[in-house]
Amino acid sequence: MAYRRTDHVEARLADNRKRILAAARSLVSEGGWPEARVGHVASVAGLATGSVYRYFPSKADLCVEVLAAVSQREVDVISAIAQAQDAPRDRLHTAVTTFVKRAMRNRRLAYALIAEPCDREIDEARLTYRHAISQQIMQIVRDGQASGDFRPDIGPSIAATVIVGGFMESLIGPLSPLNADFSTSEGAGIEAVGKLAGQIAEACCATVLALPTARTTRLPLETRRQT
Repeated sequence: MAYRRTDHVEARLADNRKRILAAARSLVSEGGWPEARVGHVASVAGLATGSVYRYFPSKADLCVEVLAAVSQREVDVISAIAQAQDAPRDRLHTAVTTFVKRAMRNRRLAYALIAEPCDREIDEARLTYRHAISQQIMQIVRDGQASGDFRPDIGPSIAATVIVGGFMESLIGPLSPLNADFSTSEGAGIEAVGKLAGQIAEACCATVLALPTARTTRLPLETRRQT
């Protein structure tokens, strides 16, 4: 007769997994990927090192799971904004400002997720979730082109790639552990984050906003010759 785990055992295993992931996330938030050593994670989770390996074969597998869990939440937030009924320009602006502000709430973790050097497996996972965010931005771009708010001469996938690349690249400096310009514990820091998010969003929107009809204040050439 095959062994069947009891509900109690299943619950305990699930709880251990949650504790491991929570410990790893906390450590990455404090010091990036190097802090998520398996032995260190086990200690914080209150488990034996061998117990961690029961759930995750390697540190890279554990870190990929952490990245996946955190990144999926960001994808879900952007997806909800993309599906809202607001004007496309407003949705794009909101999506970018929201992403920036959420990243700046936990700068060390966001830096690890977006820019910190890491193992190949983690970098591949980054690309997966970056693509998922691009898909949501691409939907906003399509809606904006259909409504005439966004310029039609740029492919939606290219526009989304430029926008996502733009706001993520713009965050690398502000998120860097070496940057002391943003302290969200102070009012000035919160104000600075809001200003940063607004400027990045405006730049991203400018990439796709429909160009105004060309107008000139210069006199026609013949008129200028006569004067």
